[in-house]
Amino acid sequence: MTGTDAETDREWDAVFWDIGGVVLDLESVRTAHAAFVADLLDRRDVDATPEDALETWRATVGDYFREREGTEFRAAREGYHRGVAAIVGEPVPREEWRPPFRTAVRESIEPVPGAVEAIESLAERDLHVGVISDVDDEEGKWMLERFGVRETFDSITTSEAVGRTKPDPAMFETALEKAGVPAERSLMIGDRYDHDVRGAAEAGLHGVAFGAEDGPAVAYRIESPLEVLEVVDGERET
Repeated sequence: MTGTDAETDREWDAVFWDIGGVVLDLESVRTAHAAFVADLLDRRDVDATPEDALETWRATVGDYFREREGTEFRAAREGYHRGVAAIVGEPVPREEWRPPFRTAVRESIEPVPGAVEAIESLAERDLHVGVISDVDDEEGKWMLERFGVRETFDSITTSEAVGRTKPDPAMFETALEKAGVPAERSLMIGDRYDHDVRGAAEAGLHGVAFGAEDGPAVAYRIESPLEVLEVVDGERET
């Protein structure tokens, strides 16, 4: 078989990954935030219980994101800045709270089991392996580096770089342009149906649901990131 024939027979040209909930275990993020908030109370001598302070943090950050219009990008770091101020009762310089925040994240975050192995295995195939994620650009790349896979990806498309969030088609179109691959020969692995799976399908990609709800946009459903290898290798039917 010639190289051209092999490329024609191969079903997929690219696999794109979301980060949160697919590569990054979200429970470990919640653990990191709880540790940071507890440390903040000690360092600033705030008269509040860790539970109440954490609730204030989550409510403030949640309200910040809910205020955005449509798919406009809002930096998580600004939401965290507001969360710190709400707990302390006044603004705290970023250079004061960000180092301990990064330490808490570094010590707590974990990858989703099987994600790193799946990414490394895909990189050995003749495929474009990319990221499409609604994260702050620096933070997303830092987390991938923390898990040892940043350089494994051929492209990283973040909402901060694009200025929009999924399911805005600009997110998927930007990633496809970087990869130089057609949408119909691309997979998108995500944990949110509307944003990741349906958004990808509407842009012409095939949605792979990992923890996402079922729906007509789901081309494949996997229970472990490692199962995407079966999809790529043609061992899984839609």
